Amino acid sequence: MSNSNIQNKIIVITGASSGLGEATARHLAARGAKLVLAARRADRLEKLVADITAAGGQALAVTTDVARRADLEHLTAQTIAQFGRIDVLVNNAGVMPMAPMARLKVDEWDQMIDINVKGVLYGIAAVLPGMLAQKSGHIINLSSVAGLRVSAGVGTVYSATKFAVKAISEGLRAEVGKDGIRVTTLYPGAIDSELKHGSTDPDAAAAMKSFYDAFEIPADSVARAVAYAIEQPADVAINEITLRPTRQEF
Repeated sequence: MSNSNIQNKIIVITGASSGLGEATARHLAARGAKLVLAARRADRLEKLVADITAAGGQALAVTTDVARRADLEHLTAQTIAQFGRIDVLVNNAGVMPMAPMARLKVDEWDQMIDINVKGVLYGIAAVLPGMLAQKSGHIINLSSVAGLRVSAGVGTVYSATKFAVKAISEGLRAEVGKDGIRVTTLYPGAIDSELKHGSTDPDAAAAMKSFYDAFEIPADSVARAVAYAIEQPADVAINEITLRPTRQEF
């Protein structure tokens, strides 16, 4: 497969310290992309950069909390300083604390809105002016199968945040496609990542563990989908990809 549309692209990935973000970083680095990796855990990012560099790739780590708009502005500035442009933003950072609404875990609702919704918006706000100026770019947003169907009983608020990502992506695509900017939304099912460990509610945590134990597929399944969207010619936008374990019904 040709690397031509991935090679030398400047790709920013949030939530890059583990799971889908880490797998995507490793996959795209092997395809010749130049990566800027963002997450809160600097030690994990630095190890990932060291691995990629040792394998002959190029990567930069920028400690980032996507719930802070200033951090996303800093991330963009660091990327421009190092590489001169941004070709792709992968809005991957997310959290999934599951619980029935009646448990009133309002702090967790706030956290999901701050990271899963506002974090995506802050990422878009940080890269969009540059992409509009260069008349090219690609924004890839991670939603979930829970952004297509409400995960009632334990994941209603999580679903709300992932439906929001769907709406943001659809509206952005309609607005900026004419400017040469591509928008892709991914809707993964049960993928091996740290998301499954995010629930403080014991019943929900047990349900998540058994669900993922039964169905999960490796994180590189999402990495390949991201690469597929990026590698298309500039006049082709893969707008939506839903991917699940073959046996997963939800």
